[in-house]
Amino acid sequence: MSKLSLDRVLQSQGFGTRKYCRALIEDGDVVINGEVHDNYKTLVETDGLVLTVFDEEWTYREHVYIALYKPSNFECSRKPSHHPGVLTLLPEQFTWRDVQPVGRLDHDTTGLLLMSDDGPFIHAQSSPKRHIPKVYQATTQEHVTQTLVDQLLSGVQLHDEPAPLAAQSCVQRGDHQLEIVLEQGKYHQVKRMLAAAGNHCAALHRSQIGGLTLEALGLKEGEWCYLERAQLELLVPG
Repeated sequence: MSKLSLDRVLQSQGFGTRKYCRALIEDGDVVINGEVHDNYKTLVETDGLVLTVFDEEWTYREHVYIALYKPSNFECSRKPSHHPGVLTLLPEQFTWRDVQPVGRLDHDTTGLLLMSDDGPFIHAQSSPKRHIPKVYQATTQEHVTQTLVDQLLSGVQLHDEPAPLAAQSCVQRGDHQLEIVLEQGKYHQVKRMLAAAGNHCAALHRSQIGGLTLEALGLKEGEWCYLERAQLELLVPG
C-alpha cells in the first residue's frame, strides 16, 4: 500500500511539472471515484487508483510497459533527426514520464517495439546476455537460395565483429522472403548479415520478441497497448 500527495501522483503519471499538476487540481480538473479533488496536498492510495483528468480515465501505474506496432518512417529516438519519433505515436504523458524505446528498429523497419520508463527493464531487455530471440520477416532484393539460407545459419563475418554471426533459425518463406530468428541484436544485424551473404534487404519486419507476438496483441500499424504481467512473462528467456 502506498500513498502519495495528489500533485505527486499526477506528476509521476506524466501530466507535467509539479506546478502545472497543482494548477490542474486546483482548477477542479481531477476526479477520483466521481468526486472532484481540488486540494493538491490530498494523500491518495495508489494501488488500484483510477484518475479522471480532463474527462479521460487514467489508471495509476508505477511504471508503464508498452508494445507498439511501429510503422515505417518513424525513428526510435527521443531526438529524431529526419523522421518523426515513435513517441509521437503515444499520448503526451509518456514523453513527460520519460518513456523510451527498448532497443531500436531502423526508421524503415516495421513491427513490434517495446517501450518503457523502467530503467532496469530496459537494460535487461537490451542486454545481449539475455539471449531473447527476435523473429524477423525479411524481404530480399535478390532471390532467396538454399546457399543463402545455409550461410545465414552457419554464420557470416561482419567487418566489425570478432567472430561470425549466425541466425538461430532461418526459413525461406517465398522467392524473396526469409523468416530469420536472432538472439544477438547487433546494429543493423539482419541487413548486414544479408549483405555479407551476397543479398540485400529490401524490407524488414519484426513480428515477435521472446514469446510475445504482434499477432497475439492484435495491433495494427501505429497502434499501441499496455503490457500486463502475463505478457511481460513471455519476454523472459525460457
